[in-house]
Amino acid sequence: MLGLLGMKILIVDDHALIRDALQGVLKKLQRGVTVLEASDSQQAFDIIAGNADINLILLDLTLPDRDGLSVLTELRERYPAIGVVVLSALQDHVNVTKVLDLGASGFIPKSAKPKVMETALQLIFAGGVYIPPEIRPPTGFAEAAPSQQPEYRASENRASENRQNVSSADLKLSERQLDVLALIMQGHSNKAICRWLNLAEPTVKNHVTALLRTFNVPNRTALVVAVNKLDWKPPMPPKASGP
Repeated sequence: MLGLLGMKILIVDDHALIRDALQGVLKKLQRGVTVLEASDSQQAFDIIAGNADINLILLDLTLPDRDGLSVLTELRERYPAIGVVVLSALQDHVNVTKVLDLGASGFIPKSAKPKVMETALQLIFAGGVYIPPEIRPPTGFAEAAPSQQPEYRASENRASENRQNVSSADLKLSERQLDVLALIMQGHSNKAICRWLNLAEPTVKNHVTALLRTFNVPNRTALVVAVNKLDWKPPMPPKASGP
């Protein structure tokens, strides 16, 4: 769980008005937050290099010097300990799913109202993954994040009432699969998980495939939704291996 007090957040967006608006939302959530700004990817990586204590990056997908998805991939590979949340106007199903599969901690549409954006960020600060209502989970799964629709609260209560009491023993997951699942829930990519657990990439892919099969879901996004539905949370992963 991330505590806002003393947090350092980097906004990467080439529109000054967007950066100003995000500054206002973040400052409203908690005083004392340090907010840094970058207008392109090169400036962002320069800032990160000089600020090892950055906790979270808010990343736009349309940057003037580079494709945002490639920036996200590099951020998750080089800085796995820093959470990355994508804020973009490109909110189609394909882009949102791709962003979450690459290990982002959430996707917030730029069209979201300030209150929805605040709620999404609070969920992420609490250690969750924000999935916008545009991404509909498989039938039978609860939404992983607040909907913008008024009926959300009632559906949330019904989902809570229907949660299953499930333990790791019930799921028959190995200790290593639990480690991989915990890191997926924190938004880590396969390559980041490889470095964290000192495992070969094919081994991690096998574990991910086994998890998808266990939860009967097609991808990592649906996996996050399925785990959030259960009255159970995977244990914290071990400390990262190596340097």
